[in-house]
Amino acid sequence: MTRLVRASDGRRLGLPGRSAREIADGGLGDAMTVRHVEIAMSQPGSVQRGPHVHSDVAECIYVLKGAGVTETESGNFALQPGDCVIVPAGELHVTRNTGAGSLELLCFFPVGEIATRTREFASWDEARASR
Repeated sequence: MTRLVRASDGRRLGLPGRSAREIADGGLGDAMTVRHVEIAMSQPGSVQRGPHVHSDVAECIYVLKGAGVTETESGNFALQPGDCVIVPAGELHVTRNTGAGSLELLCFFPVGEIATRTREFASWDEARASR
């Protein structure tokens, strides 16, 4: 059945250095996960998200607004509105704001549940050491 999910209805996620809402997921009966993410400009002393990996699921990151960089094991990718980054399953990555304002993204996963398939790390060194 078709349904409308308003942004304000999305479930808030506690990811460091960003505001994130899951607007579609398996908890709602969906066979995909869609997140709306806003990453503010980095402030001195603020906690930033470290690299993470999705064990068996690719991620599609679509840039709505702002400027940023997605850092991956394959390299770093500068982002601007309209860009789309596809991160393959199992590749370490993190997206950061490099612009003068907020970086706004839509993140898509082809599964209804992504949290248990995601492993977070405090740093690149920690992430690489765990491999």
